[in-house]
Amino acid sequence: MSDTQNLQNPENPLSTGTDYEALAARFRPIFARIAEGAVERERRRQLPYEQIEWLKKAGFGAVRVPREFGGGGASVPQLVHLLIELAEADSNLPQALRGHFAFVEDRLNAPPSPQRSLWFKRFVEGELVGNAWTEIGDVKIGDVITKVAPGPKGQWLLNGEKFYSTGSIFADWIDTYAQRTDNGAAVIAVVNTHQPQVQQQDDWDGFGQRTTGSGTSRFQDAVVEADHIYDFSTRFKYQTALYQLVLLAILAGTGRAVLRDASRAVRERTRVFSHGNAPRVAQDPQIQQVVGQISALAYAAEATVLRSAEPAQRAYEARFSGDEALDKAANIDAELETAQAQVVVSELVIRAAGDLFNALGASAAREGLALDRHWRNARTVATHNPLIYKARIVGDREINGTEPPYVWQIGGGR
Repeated sequence: MSDTQNLQNPENPLSTGTDYEALAARFRPIFARIAEGAVERERRRQLPYEQIEWLKKAGFGAVRVPREFGGGGASVPQLVHLLIELAEADSNLPQALRGHFAFVEDRLNAPPSPQRSLWFKRFVEGELVGNAWTEIGDVKIGDVITKVAPGPKGQWLLNGEKFYSTGSIFADWIDTYAQRTDNGAAVIAVVNTHQPQVQQQDDWDGFGQRTTGSGTSRFQDAVVEADHIYDFSTRFKYQTALYQLVLLAILAGTGRAVLRDASRAVRERTRVFSHGNAPRVAQDPQIQQVVGQISALAYAAEATVLRSAEPAQRAYEARFSGDEALDKAANIDAELETAQAQVVVSELVIRAAGDLFNALGASAAREGLALDRHWRNARTVATHNPLIYKARIVGDREINGTEPPYVWQIGGGR
């Protein structure tokens, strides 16, 4: 728990950490239930509506909300640790909640206000926020097709289409990146999904992370309240690092799932090869070596991810310190350490997911077991925020002292 907790402003309590084991104990029975149906959901491509509902009712979406507002008071590393445990059960669920926790973090970084308190109340009551930022098709980099315009009764009207709107199909609100028509400013429009003007489609067709609820969101004169329009320039600085931390947690959790499944399959296997080393696979020293290597890879991945989460917590606390130098340094560290972790952890977990098959026979490739999902999911998660660019950014910092970019975009070249 951070020493900052002793210096908190009573009017602006911070989430600096809690008893992790007590916090995790609330959710581990739910994680276990989620794990029970993970393979079947994978095989059927069945979205986890029920499982998301279990997490909502248990208050999972409010673990970062300060305890004074009814939340869990968890630190960023504790949130990441919880997401690792959830990802071990089903790696799709933490990705479905990625946009939610980013918006929660943005509200945590906002100045105290009645509106911020209202958002905290919504989170504690179980309301979730999805994500809709990326546009595909004929859109040039830097352009924003989705527009929000002044409407009647002081409200705004949102029009446009987004893809990769992960988790939004489960959400009550969508954190939408848009452009104002009156002054051209980039904004976040938080739109309520419980209106017919918001339409969502589960048309994500990737080979991994199939049940994250990603896909298309369409807005046709969707109503947005005036106080739900936020200037993008006020967005919390370590947002890219926070988004990446969720992906890193998914990878680390996948590594744990690979180890779990490899160990179980070897323990239960009765068929052996004539040129093996023992009458049972579980006693074969070469197979033991493979599982031991998987264990080491999963351990290194998780340890790296938890370490990389620490600067984001420092950045959150520095936001309210009044020390600009401390704030800047913490945000640089958050960006760089998540980039360093991404480069390494992606390789560790993808390797572990492949090594799993070295411990088993051809039967491990049968679709009913869905053991290939670990590699497919890890490879899919690792494609976010290309590794080569993250490695370059880190190298540029090490060589030239260049400050890393905090926000980047994707689109057609000009």
